[in-house]
Amino acid sequence: MSEKIKLALADDHNLFRRGMEEIIDDFDNMEVICSVANGKELINNMMSAAVLPDICLLDINMPLMNGFETAGKIKEMWPGIKILAVSVYESEFNIIGMLRAGAGGYILKDSQPAILRQAIETLYSNDFYHSELVTGKLMHQVISKPKDTLSIELNEKEIQFLKLCCTEMIYKEIADVMNIGHRTIDGYRDQLFHKLKIKSRTGLVIYALKRGIANLDD
Repeated sequence: MSEKIKLALADDHNLFRRGMEEIIDDFDNMEVICSVANGKELINNMMSAAVLPDICLLDINMPLMNGFETAGKIKEMWPGIKILAVSVYESEFNIIGMLRAGAGGYILKDSQPAILRQAIETLYSNDFYHSELVTGKLMHQVISKPKDTLSIELNEKEIQFLKLCCTEMIYKEIADVMNIGHRTIDGYRDQLFHKLKIKSRTGLVIYALKRGIANLDD
């Protein structure tokens, strides 16, 4: 790469953020141009900045403006800027939330520096960083082989279920919205797992987003 990848960091844990800066400083093809304690500071900084980052690295739990809100605001104001979530949480709720908000990748805070570097470089070159944490095998299938996934026929109920999977509702609440039994909803889920060769709700969300069944504005 001829130019360095420009990065912005937002994390309210100062020691962790400073550690990230030091790690990135050792990468010869990257530089941190903005480092702040929360999403609100990041947005304010970017609104007045002469140079914008290529990628924003966001924590999820931050005061004033959390990672979900910050990612959504960045995508609203600067659609071309890419987002990497860096969090201690590996729950489907947080992964789904950040993907819906516009993040193109998600790694854990205890990842090795080599993983951080790989995630940044991959995200810079592509739309997604395909980690196992966000069902990387599925993302490769959906992104690299769209014709295969687009050829799968889904019925109206399955499409409705996929859309609702992209919300914050738990399966029991989805069953109530669809006016079906709670055990029946498990049947829809397992049927889609088998049909789409997917093993998690996160995978269903990624499939729905990439196929256009749901979108970030729903």
